[in-house]
Amino acid sequence: MSRLSVVFGGSRGIGRAVAGLLAQRGQRVVVISRNQEAAQATAVALPGADHVALSCDVSKEQEVQKTFEAIQKNYGTMRYLVNAAGINRDGLLLRTRPNDIVSVLHTNLLGSMLTCRAALRSMLGQGGAIVNIGSVVGMKGNAGQCAYSASKAGLEGFTRSLAKEVASRNVRVNLVAPGFIRTDMTAGLEQEEAGGGGAGGGGGGGAHTRIPLGRFGEPEEVAQAVLFLLESPYITGQVLLVDGGLQLAL
Repeated sequence: MSRLSVVFGGSRGIGRAVAGLLAQRGQRVVVISRNQEAAQATAVALPGADHVALSCDVSKEQEVQKTFEAIQKNYGTMRYLVNAAGINRDGLLLRTRPNDIVSVLHTNLLGSMLTCRAALRSMLGQGGAIVNIGSVVGMKGNAGQCAYSASKAGLEGFTRSLAKEVASRNVRVNLVAPGFIRTDMTAGLEQEEAGGGGAGGGGGGGAHTRIPLGRFGEPEEVAQAVLFLLESPYITGQVLLVDGGLQLAL
């Protein structure tokens, strides 16, 4: 249990499901959230022992750096990193405040870049795997989600590029792109037949009619895809859609 799995956004939704699945596999999990109490509640509830809860705002470089310094000093060598922290501020671009655009980009894109950069300081010497959580909206776009879509599209390009940079050092980097997943961020949307996607959520109507499997996905189903990519030694620089066959309107 000396090697760690670090999950940002691990206190709820997809991140919490990933933390639970990793714990079931015998990993020691570091659950990280902006809310220390929420992170602690999740860590305590995980199967196994010695899991860790930390607070961090991924959009702030100094907090990210201090978090990884604490992990390296106190808890062991990192094996896996999962970036599931995300926010959304849905709305037409003309009605979206610049501060909201910046918040979405800083959390969803810059945050993952900062955590990956910090994690690589230990991973490059030992090897490891990173999975970022994107969204189908980042690949196909969606009205009312310009900032969110841009952040997730940027995350795809970042993931593919970083994978090429670190492959020779036995570090793999992949992206999971969820569709409509039942999380706090999509609460109420299913009943309204409206949209929601990925780690944040989405806009658009008639969700069930556009999902061939006919239902929202569960966080645990996305977590299975994340675990697959973490444990697959010959996959890197890839995007795995977990969307039930979703067809987003053009």
